[in-house]
Amino acid sequence: MALVHINFESEFLATNTDVNIILPDKPREKTPAQFYGSGAKYKVLWLLHGTFGDYTDWIRKSNIELYACEKDLIVVMPSGNNANYVNWPTFCTGYNAWDYLFEELMPLIYNWFPASSKREDNFIAGLSMGGSGAMQYAAGHPEKFAGAASLSNAPVDLKQMQELKYDGGGDGNQSAFNRRVQNVVAAFGGLDAYKNSVVNVWDRLPKLMEEGILPKLYFCCGTEDTLIWKRYCEFKAYAEKIGLPATFEESEGFTHEWRFWDLFIQKALTFFGLDEEGQGNPF
Repeated sequence: MALVHINFESEFLATNTDVNIILPDKPREKTPAQFYGSGAKYKVLWLLHGTFGDYTDWIRKSNIELYACEKDLIVVMPSGNNANYVNWPTFCTGYNAWDYLFEELMPLIYNWFPASSKREDNFIAGLSMGGSGAMQYAAGHPEKFAGAASLSNAPVDLKQMQELKYDGGGDGNQSAFNRRVQNVVAAFGGLDAYKNSVVNVWDRLPKLMEEGILPKLYFCCGTEDTLIWKRYCEFKAYAEKIGLPATFEESEGFTHEWRFWDLFIQKALTFFGLDEEGQGNPF
């Protein structure tokens, strides 16, 4: 496989930023001229890290390189700081993570690399904060993604955000959740603005169902994940109530941990229908 690291000054993040990109293997039976000059376009997985993470997390802590090469899949792993993958105009000189993906990183990837820009060839996934980001992006621009996967996260009911009483399902999580809620709401200029924004996934999903433009949706969580489990179960019940066509999977014994995310990113790729895409390097 080829692992490409890019560091560049981002117009929308107002700072230098880093991206790791996994590119498909060259089969040994093909010459470099045949492979690199083929003009082939590959499917793309936009893969997001969680809180306190960065663009190196998935490479360092999972086997995503192996899974990508087996499937001839391009994987794009940006850094998102702790900004919840939303526009944050009041942070320093402005940190617009939402616009960055759609207006800057996607054009870069589609034009500099052999990446397909077709909706049916693009998928987005993430863990924890990245799972929230994946669903926000997919609900905000469903025309860009064929599928989205949220590992160890789920959309939140706006009523919980208004009350700021959600305890996260475990001891010590209430204040952290409330701080994040308050910061995200402040980034949008208040609850009304947040409610009407595209990142209010909870309220946006029924509208997307009516319009018939939902990507395939996948959610998973470990049963011992005290940070997310209660929120995940509440969203799963809501999804069943509204008839959301989504897949939910749980696994006993797992907490908020990389063993779970490494296992379930494989399940997400299967859910996306990527199992038979390529043969990869046999050695």
